[in-house]
Amino acid sequence: MATKAAERRLAPRHDTARGAMEPLVQESTPSMIAGRVREAIASGLIPPGSQLGEANLARELGVSRGPLREGLQRLTAEGLLISIRNRGLFVIEMTPERVRDMYLARQAVERAAAEQIHQRDPVSAGAALAKVIDVMASARDQHAESAADVSFHELLVSLAASPRLSRMHEILITETRMCIHALSDLYLPGEAVRVEEHRAIAQSFTGSDPALTDELLVAHMSDAVRRLTDGRLEPA
Repeated sequence: MATKAAERRLAPRHDTARGAMEPLVQESTPSMIAGRVREAIASGLIPPGSQLGEANLARELGVSRGPLREGLQRLTAEGLLISIRNRGLFVIEMTPERVRDMYLARQAVERAAAEQIHQRDPVSAGAALAKVIDVMASARDQHAESAADVSFHELLVSLAASPRLSRMHEILITETRMCIHALSDLYLPGEAVRVEEHRAIAQSFTGSDPALTDELLVAHMSDAVRRLTDGRLEPA
């Protein structure tokens, strides 16, 4: 028979006031380290294939080895870093196989997000996406155009109002940005295909045409994969 003390421990707690908020939890040092290195990889500051030296990285970030290792382990779990035995830790390279697999995953997430948008408010979503395309069209350099490209797809998924889809998409964003930076060099000067593809997707929402949206998203992803793997990333 349980003692009164044990009963008190096992009983559900009801001493928190209804509506009371939990205290704010500060971001941990390993989390901040992971975020900083993730951004450096996404922006190209740390190029694909680079080896990460713990001593140099710890000194550059002003942190100790313990939290640095934990932060890098998070990026390894995300697939951005790879540990090679007796050699060290390296940033992944976007091989043709990784490119195809990443775009396959993105396609699944974004098509699901588009389906949800069409069930909610596709016209407003199309208008919001059109504003991002205006920024893309007026970009003065490839870097700004690439940033608008990423923003378009982040907004598309967020408009589905699905926390799970957004979390899945967020994991793919770093590899997406690595690819999009590479794509910037694969369009001819003055080529408007990139803007036109995004504008067509936005207009398909405005026109409340889910079948067209789905078709355009698949074509858009396929075009990116083709450009990235058409003899450019293939191993020699």
